[in-house]
Amino acid sequence: MRGRDRAIAARGGDGEAGAASGRRVPLLLAVAGAAYLLDLGSKVAVVAELENGAPVKVLGDWLELLVERNPGAAFGIGEAATLLFTVIAAAVVVVIVRMARKLYSVPWAIALGLLLGGGLGNLTDRLFRTPGDFRGAVVDFLHVRGFSIMNLADCAIVCGGILIVLFSFLGWEVDNREKTAKEERAGAPDGAVRGDVAR
Repeated sequence: MRGRDRAIAARGGDGEAGAASGRRVPLLLAVAGAAYLLDLGSKVAVVAELENGAPVKVLGDWLELLVERNPGAAFGIGEAATLLFTVIAAAVVVVIVRMARKLYSVPWAIALGLLLGGGLGNLTDRLFRTPGDFRGAVVDFLHVRGFSIMNLADCAIVCGGILIVLFSFLGWEVDNREKTAKEERAGAPDGAVRGDVAR
């Protein structure tokens, strides 16, 4: 009995440790941090070097660096609703942070990290750039011919959104602990499984 109790306690401890280590919050934060820092650094650089200057061609006439201040959403949409987009961006960040508590999927951690980093990047502009009061204009600088002008935060948001739609279509869950538990039970020794059933 004592040996069996110790085995049960050990498995319970391993399960709790596995649940804690299985969360993908560090990956989420790493992706979000990388997306945020790349966006912030690129905006600081283009404002310092290119604002009020001539466009810089990157891929001929198809892609050029051209700094613009955008009070609207991604791709220049809704320029009269800056405060609304600020509130929406803040709400998205809060939702992702709450979802992190049940985040056990690597693909979802990457997708949500891109969405979080991009959202924080543009939210920083809303809060701290002129004219202020949660109405700051976002710095855009990637001008795609015949399409729009955007920034790296927009790119991260779009990529994250596409991945989320794809994962949802494929049926991949944010919380895959149940699947992982089933796989662990399937790979457990027959004796251990029979012992669990007997108990």
